[in-house]
Amino acid sequence: MEQKKPVAEGAALLEKDDNTKSDDQQDRDRITESGAVVTRNGGHTIHTLTIIGQIEGHTVLPSQNKTTKYEHVIPTLVSIEEDPEIDGLLMILNTVGGDVEAGLAIAELVAGMKKPTVSLVLGGGHSIGVPLAVAAKYSFIAKSASMTVHPVRMNGLLLGVPQTFTYFQRMQTRITQFVTENSHITPERFHTLAMNTEELVMDIGTVLDGQKAVDEGLIDAVGSLSDAIEKLNALIAEQRHPDKDRD
Repeated sequence: MEQKKPVAEGAALLEKDDNTKSDDQQDRDRITESGAVVTRNGGHTIHTLTIIGQIEGHTVLPSQNKTTKYEHVIPTLVSIEEDPEIDGLLMILNTVGGDVEAGLAIAELVAGMKKPTVSLVLGGGHSIGVPLAVAAKYSFIAKSASMTVHPVRMNGLLLGVPQTFTYFQRMQTRITQFVTENSHITPERFHTLAMNTEELVMDIGTVLDGQKAVDEGLIDAVGSLSDAIEKLNALIAEQRHPDKDRD
């Protein structure tokens, strides 16, 4: 009579199967679960993180929306910073914006990382995507990409009292301060772009294409994927050998 394997042994076999997955299969699982992938080239290990669709905050968005969930991104960033095998972070953005506090939380984590970080805006880096893009130590934007700078707004039921508008103003100040501290644009210029009433028909703000975003000081350079990877590798090498250029 055939004996059944103990449950503990079966669980151990399942764990063994997970541990014996090929690197390619692990990468595919990572992409499916969190839109991230780890690559190794030229002696450097780079973690690529995608920020796409709408930044989802405390409220779950409809299932048909493409979203980036901050409860997934935050622990991923902590893991990247703490993992000794990962040398740098490449963050690729194509986002319409989303939850302000969730976006700022992610941006603050990226800005506070010691490891080299590079961002690349493809398609769009709108609204709260602006702080996310500038949070990296060096930022790129594709020629065909654009960024929308506009003031904080909310939808739904709001109390029309002075305290509400004061809260909006304070939140806008937080965003402006973060962006200007992590880019080359001045607070006055950023406020002017956000309050522009002559460009958008149904809204206020300014849309900046790739080169214009660089000219305004928001983004460091116009570039493509290869430019972003090359810059990240250079930052990693510089961090590993800080005195090399001085010799």
